[in-house]
Amino acid sequence: MARIFSPRTRITTWRRIWLALAESEHELGLGIDEKQLEQLREGLHDIDFDAAAAHEKTLRHDVMAHVHTYGEKAPDARGIIHLGATSQDVVCNADLIIFREALELISRKLALVIHQLGAFATTWRALPTLGFTHYQPAQPTTVGRRAVMWAQDFSIALQEIEGRLAGMRLRGMRGATGTQASFLGLFDGDAKKVDELERRVAEKLGWAPEDCWAVSGQTYPRLVDVQLLSALSTAAAAVHKTCNDIRLLANLKELQEPIERTQIGSSAMAYKRNPMRCERATGLARFVISLWQNGVDTASTQWMERTLDDSSNRRLSLPESFLALDNALDIMGNVTNGLVVNEAIIHANLQRELPFMATEDLMLAAANLGADRQDAHELIRTHSRAVGEDLMGGATTNDLLERLAAEPLFKGVDMASFSDQIRFVGRAPQQVDRFIDDVVAPIRGRYEASFPSAAELNV
Repeated sequence: MARIFSPRTRITTWRRIWLALAESEHELGLGIDEKQLEQLREGLHDIDFDAAAAHEKTLRHDVMAHVHTYGEKAPDARGIIHLGATSQDVVCNADLIIFREALELISRKLALVIHQLGAFATTWRALPTLGFTHYQPAQPTTVGRRAVMWAQDFSIALQEIEGRLAGMRLRGMRGATGTQASFLGLFDGDAKKVDELERRVAEKLGWAPEDCWAVSGQTYPRLVDVQLLSALSTAAAAVHKTCNDIRLLANLKELQEPIERTQIGSSAMAYKRNPMRCERATGLARFVISLWQNGVDTASTQWMERTLDDSSNRRLSLPESFLALDNALDIMGNVTNGLVVNEAIIHANLQRELPFMATEDLMLAAANLGADRQDAHELIRTHSRAVGEDLMGGATTNDLLERLAAEPLFKGVDMASFSDQIRFVGRAPQQVDRFIDDVVAPIRGRYEASFPSAAELNV
């Protein structure tokens, strides 16, 4: 991602556009010869950034600084570089080319996280665990079922990213206010050649001819940036939610992110094992989420065909959103590939609460054997309250089932069957299987050949 948003990639992309424009103008009969084009090709990657900086100091215009710098590498072509174009014919189209490549990288990293969560969910599809609502003990689920909830969030994010990729458009070759007046002048009023020029430039840049916005001002619609930032924010929200859950489960010691053998959790508290990878990812995700509003503000305050207050803002908000999310997804790839499950603690935590959750079924079982439902309800309420007070007072085991078994009203009820944790997870294992088949498997099919290699974390 750093390479995609590097100055070298950016300026090389500018030069690719200048070359594509010059080649297309040559092909359509303008006075550009093959020698000029060859010099542009030879100088495509030979970028003198120091010379460009010197020009920009004098000219106070970054695009023209690089026009002059490119012209020094291709002296015979100096007079035809940028012919008929305005700055945003170069800058906007280059940005969109860069954003498309960045989105493709994000999509691959999202797919990898989904794949790894799917594998984790399959392994732990049927391990019962305490469910939580309001972060209070609730009906049990399974470790794998919770993991596919995380994977589903990431699949929603991937869908958003793929939607943005499918909708990507170049600005096109449009001139100063989007009317193509300068190109119409170059071709002596021949509108067909103007359209053909834009088509050829798009194709040379690797885009379909129809992949240009129908109209634009001096820039492509800045609402496109809002869409991009929204999609990135959706992915960041998936990171944030998943990491928060892992951090909460780490506190319960049920689930832990991977840790290096020599890793230090605290400079003072040597025993600590902090979920610092998830903490770092959460912080990065929150930064990405915050920039969506920035994009809305910029798009909504553009004046007429263009105002320049977007430029300095976008040079920060868009690259940094991509870079921060990219790093957060690298962390997620690492974490989801090495999650540690502490089965004994999961079992003990669930067992401490399970008798309370069995009480409704117990009440119905007693009623089916002829007991008065209201009497059963009162006995359960009374004993549950007493057991709850004992647990809060320091008791280490929940003996509610044993207390109820001693009550004549529950005679004949098979109390042992109500200790089986898997009884209370509903269809969780089957839901995991269905999610893997319906959601994860197709994503694997599309992306498995292009999964990124594991990133080395420096956190």
